[in-house]
Amino acid sequence: MNIPNRITISRILLIPIFILLLTLPLDWGNVSIGKDTLPIVHLVSALLFIVASGTDWVDGFYARKYNLVTNLGKFLDPMADKLLVAAAFVLLVELNMAPAWLVIVILSREFAVTGLRLVAAGEGLVLAAGQMGKWKTAFQLVSIAFLLLHDFPFSYLDLSVSIGTILLYIALILTVVSGLDYFIKNWHVMKESK
Repeated sequence: MNIPNRITISRILLIPIFILLLTLPLDWGNVSIGKDTLPIVHLVSALLFIVASGTDWVDGFYARKYNLVTNLGKFLDPMADKLLVAAAFVLLVELNMAPAWLVIVILSREFAVTGLRLVAAGEGLVLAAGQMGKWKTAFQLVSIAFLLLHDFPFSYLDLSVSIGTILLYIALILTVVSGLDYFIKNWHVMKESK
């Protein structure tokens, strides 16, 4: 197994640790940030999430630079991304940090696009992610990190709305628009499938 695939597997292995940190009744105290407090367990979870998210860039860079792109990597990498993001969003709902309806919309789009990619794969086609989809992913990851960090470092500002929440709604808009764009551009796959 090559190094990029090992990095991807390490991302998958970090997901259960991330889940346990946010679901076990751990009380490691709080850190004061502006007028709010940040539970240390949220800080540690956010840092773990950022590290796990960063491995996506590292494995992709390494695979392209050294021509180590494999079918296993093509399967594992997007799966690892979806598992990490889905776990984080579900946990944010459980922690009352994100509305359930919004997370349902985001996850529904991910399932729909994955389904379209499976249909295309059955026809021998590979559907690449578009630029808007990459922006969508970036905003999803950044919004999750800011929500877990309780908006740190912007928590010191006296804002009436959460930066993480603003980023989350931008991610929602990009998720819906990029999903529609993806289906419009690739609808021929559904029409032509046998």
